[in-house]
Amino acid sequence: MGFSRNRLGINGRPRYTAYYMDLRGRELSAGTYASKKAADKAWQKAEAKVAEGRAGDPARNKQSFQRYVEEEWLPHHVMEATTREGYTYSIYAHIMDWFGHMRMVEILPSDVRAWVKDQQGRGLSPTTIKLNKSILSGIFTTALHDQVTALHPCKGVKTPTLPKKPLRIVTPEEFDRLYAALPTEYARLLAETAIESGMRWGELTELRVKDLELVSRIVTVSRTVVEINAKHHPEGKRFLIKEYPKDKEYRRFKLSPQIAAKLKQHIEDSKLERDDLLFIYQTEEPAPQPKLEPVEHLGLTEPNAAGRRYRHGTLSAYSAGKCRCQHCKNAYATYRAERRAAGRDAPRRPRRWDTDGHIPRRWFRDQVWRPALAASGLEFKVKMHDLRHAHASWLLAGGADLQVVKERLGHGSISTTEKYLHTLPDADDTALDALARTRSRSRR
Repeated sequence: MGFSRNRLGINGRPRYTAYYMDLRGRELSAGTYASKKAADKAWQKAEAKVAEGRAGDPARNKQSFQRYVEEEWLPHHVMEATTREGYTYSIYAHIMDWFGHMRMVEILPSDVRAWVKDQQGRGLSPTTIKLNKSILSGIFTTALHDQVTALHPCKGVKTPTLPKKPLRIVTPEEFDRLYAALPTEYARLLAETAIESGMRWGELTELRVKDLELVSRIVTVSRTVVEINAKHHPEGKRFLIKEYPKDKEYRRFKLSPQIAAKLKQHIEDSKLERDDLLFIYQTEEPAPQPKLEPVEHLGLTEPNAAGRRYRHGTLSAYSAGKCRCQHCKNAYATYRAERRAAGRDAPRRPRRWDTDGHIPRRWFRDQVWRPALAASGLEFKVKMHDLRHAHASWLLAGGADLQVVKERLGHGSISTTEKYLHTLPDADDTALDALARTRSRSRR
């Protein structure tokens, strides 16, 4: 039950403060008035809003954007650990500096439009601007539902046009070149399993022996692993295993006989137990130095600042001549290795990846995938996730049923699967043949 409390104003005249109870039983003020009648109306109006479930602290809309985000939105908003990590980075990198000091009630669509324009001026890509605006929109959607704001300042604000690029699919011939360039049988088995199954990276690197039925060749995808900053991990670790894949549903599909046989052999050779990972992080060994031509035929370096030139493949060429060709870098690397072997240097311990056995995505990309991609000579950059795209496209090009491919890949919508139709380079051959037949009629 609300009430009015008498108090003396600055001029000594009586003033009346209206008080009411919110939904949590807290005593809140509905304002101070010159008469008791006005104060009584104020607390009665506030209580009516409480009864309707629409009341909140009137001062909440006066809090700063930074305070609302840091003390209410981020701590209490339910989201995946990887999503929280990405949102936190984007908020502090692109949003907080602009809106942090502003009060929630003061932020208008014009402020959001000015912020979008500022991001354009700083050279951010349309993709990044669209992501940042979606995060800001999510914050204000929650604030609107919490009755912190009375309007949604992101509504009607446009971001730069994001061109939709055609999906470039790896052809079987291109995959064979990339497959041959991978450095080890272990890496080749991982890549082949990826393109034969269409699994995402987190699903593939969390795959365990128990998930593969060797007799029926059925794989069950029931978990995924994500790599996040330790401060966003519930236990302060690097890898977080989620007991569900991205689409939140288990899925089962069959592997081809040849890849199932290879995985079975891998399990036997590695003596893997039921709960062991099929693919684990293996300590990287120093890459072998490439075979270079004899340095006697290379001549001298370009003149340095003093006009002096040095023979390639020597320490002088690297240090004084500032030459960074592979011959000179190898000479310096050999010199440093010999000093360490002789105990004349005290180098830091070799860096190792913080992992519980799962393969770090960045390590695989930098140490295995990119060198193989460069060695293959392919004309476009193939990502590991592109093998999932290729899996879907190859299945559809071979005549597989659209619904079967959707369930195999775990797509939430059939429209997601449809985008892989006719994506191989030879997909237009049928249309071109039809065009040629029609044109040829005029030449008869």
